[in-house]
Parts: sequence; structure tokens; C-alpha cells
Amino acid sequence: MITVAALYRFTPFPDPAVLRGPLLSVCEDAGVKGTLLLAREGVNGTIAGPRAGIDAVLAHIRALPGCAGLDWKESTATEMPFGRMKVRLKREIVTMGEPDVDPTGGAGHYVEPADWNELISARDVVVIDTRNDYEVAIGTFEGAVDPGTKSFREFPGWWRENAARFGNKRVAMFCTGGIRCEKSTNFLLKHGVKEVFHLKGGILKYLEEVPERESLWHGACFVFDQRVSVGHGLTSGGHAMCHACRRPLTDADRAHPAYEEGVCCPACADEYSDAQRARFRERQRQMELAARRGMAHLGPRDDRN
Repeated sequence: MITVAALYRFTPFPDPAVLRGPLLSVCEDAGVKGTLLLAREGVNGTIAGPRAGIDAVLAHIRALPGCAGLDWKESTATEMPFGRMKVRLKREIVTMGEPDVDPTGGAGHYVEPADWNELISARDVVVIDTRNDYEVAIGTFEGAVDPGTKSFREFPGWWRENAARFGNKRVAMFCTGGIRCEKSTNFLLKHGVKEVFHLKGGILKYLEEVPERESLWHGACFVFDQRVSVGHGLTSGGHAMCHACRRPLTDADRAHPAYEEGVCCPACADEYSDAQRARFRERQRQMELAARRGMAHLGPRDDRN
């Protein structure tokens, strides 16, 4: 069984480049794969590997400056959900593009999963999903507002245009694991919202701890690895992924005439040039060839943040 750990920590790293090499070495020596992002504001990522390997990497990260209180969520996978190990240097560990936003200076009130249903059911509370449109499309909380953003960078603009809609209501926000809400709640507080809350541990913690019979969550939760989605109890959500646009796919999507495995899906059928599709077809051919030979293939890249 493979252990999967999603983690983040906002803390000042004066020179994140110095941390990259040692962190990558620990991951590779431990047989761990996935993606970790380092920036001046901290660390973020998802990794997978054997139990002992994950423990070794987590111990290394917790020993970094300011990371003793590292937050992470664990789940399991029957197969390795990543093709390689990447440690990348970024401007931000989750890209919002708002220089004044600093979660270490204060975020919204944390709400435990057990208390979330009561909060979002209150009549004076507006619930906002801070995730991207393709994530919201396969699952969200009952009554949640969908900003329809294609990336987290679009969220500040959406809020500025729509803030007046919500009057003086309390605002409850959520995302996959909590990291986007650290920034979005700080952003709202800086823009004068008096009472802002966010789901501690994100959707993943809620699906892990709240029984399905009591849940206000509908659908599946998109995850940024080859599992694609998870449901209650963090079991597989049953979605595939388009290796062109990286959107989640249902059985109906894969049965659509516009779907070509590894090349396009109904959502991205008009988004790529013939030259790009030719590259996607070759990549898919190489993946299928590697599978027939029983060899590992690195698979498609995912550069989203």
C-alpha cells in the first residue's frame, strides 16, 4: 500500500534554493515521488511512497526553519500515483498574485470538520468554493457559491467584482487541503470582511472524518495526482483524467465522440492546435508502448499550481 501525503507550511525561507537539493535527495533516497514547491513563503506539495519513506521526508521538512508545525493530510493508493519526484522553486507555493497577502499575518477562523455543517447551514453565512472550475464541476458543498475561476490567480478579481452581492454576511471558505483558504481568507480580511472562516484541513479532512450519512458534500473531490478524485473515506472517486488539459473525466466524457485518449476530451476539443495534438498522440503512443513492455513511463506533465 502506498501512503500519500498532502502538505503545506507558510513560513519565511530567505533562500529556498539552498533547501532544494537536500530535500530532493531525501525524497529520492526514500523512494518517494510527487511534487514539492519551495518559495520564500514556505513549502507545499503532495508526495507518495512507502510508509517509512514518507516519514523520512516529513521529518526532514519538519526540521526546516519554521516547519515544526507542518500540516499534512494522509490517504492511501494501491498504485504509485506519481511518475517522478520534483522539487521546484516558485514565487509562491500557491499562486494568487497578491503581494500584500501574507497568511502568517492572520487568516480566517479555522473550523473543524465536525463543526462545518452547522456553520454553512446558518442563514447569515455565505459559503464560497475557492477552487478552480474543473474541480468544482465534479463535487462541492451543498449551497456553495462557485466563482467559476480557471485558476486561483483569478479569485481576487472575482471577489472585487462580486463582494457587494454578499452584504454583511459571514463568509465560510473551503478548498482541497486548506492552503488556498490561508490566502483567500487573509485577502478578505484585508478587504474589510469582518467574519471569515475556513474549513480546517480542507475537503480532504472533511471527507475523512465526517460520515457520509451526515455529509453535506456532493460528488467527488479532485486531487492533483493520478488518482484524479476521491470520495467519502478518501476512497477512489472513479474519475479518469484528460492527459491533454488535465481535467477530470466521467464515463460519459470518455464515451463522447470528441474524446481521444491522451489527446483531447469534450472540454478541450477546440483548445489545441494540430501540432500540439500530434505531440499528444506521440506521447500517448509512447505510454502505451511502455505499458506493453512492462516499463514505467513518466506520463504527462502537470505544471498547474
